[in-house]
Amino acid sequence: MITTNSSLTTTIDLLRHGEPEGGQMYRGGGTDHLLSASGWQQMHDAVNKSDQNWSEIITSPMLRCKNFAMELAETKGIPCTEIENLREAGYGSWEGRRPEEIIKDNENEYWQFFDDPVNCRPAHSESLEIFTPRIEDVLNTLLEDYKAQHILLISHLAVTRAIIGTVLGMPLASQQLIDMPFAGMLRLIKDRKGLRLVL
Repeated sequence: MITTNSSLTTTIDLLRHGEPEGGQMYRGGGTDHLLSASGWQQMHDAVNKSDQNWSEIITSPMLRCKNFAMELAETKGIPCTEIENLREAGYGSWEGRRPEEIIKDNENEYWQFFDDPVNCRPAHSESLEIFTPRIEDVLNTLLEDYKAQHILLISHLAVTRAIIGTVLGMPLASQQLIDMPFAGMLRLIKDRKGLRLVL
């Protein structure tokens, strides 16, 4: 268990949502599936391993994040705030589709995305040049509004990638190499030493 003692420390626990219903597919900002039973259990297991002394829960508006956030907030008797700009990056024409479907329709397009995820994104998807500053703005606002507090932020893989990339100054292409399991959690701390990640 990680503990922080300084009253000047701002702590944000970053929690990815659990497994959604429907199996493996591209779920971006336009595919709003509920958590599966397994996903709910993953989320409960994750928070039960943490110290849980949050003053507030911040959540993406997507149901796979928000429903658990609201239940947890009610259980703990703390506020829950939904932030629209924490919505997952949009996958455009790949929204709600399984990898095997995309490969069957256009295998070249599928592998071009993995070779160059910044410049070869699916048609009509949200560009990383727009998405990443959107998340960086949210992070900066949270660090200011919740200074010296400990909050839980429930969101998505791409959101977590963007936050890690912002903290570490990573290029957009390098951020896409970061993976995180369903209900994975890490901690972001800002104190006199600066802003850093705790894995």
